[in-house]
Amino acid sequence: MGLIKEVLLLPFAPVRGSGWAINQVLREAERIYYDPATVRAELARLEEQLTSGEITEEEFDRREDELLDRLEAAHGPGDTTGNGTGR
Repeated sequence: MGLIKEVLLLPFAPVRGSGWAINQVLREAERIYYDPATVRAELARLEEQLTSGEITEEEFDRREDELLDRLEAAHGPGDTTGNGTGR
């Protein structure tokens, strides 16, 4: 039955391959987006923008909250170590 199924689904192989590729790109983008090192670097850039006067205190607070939410999401709900290692 498996061989017949594969033969019948062969015309859809490009679609399945594209779906797999899109899924891989999405997973990598999420990994980078939630990577603690990336978020910390963005926090540092944000602080530099505040001290140089490029953004206001309100803009800093709003964007900082977003970044801290990402950092919290990266650690997951079960991380209670507080040392940034995620273990």
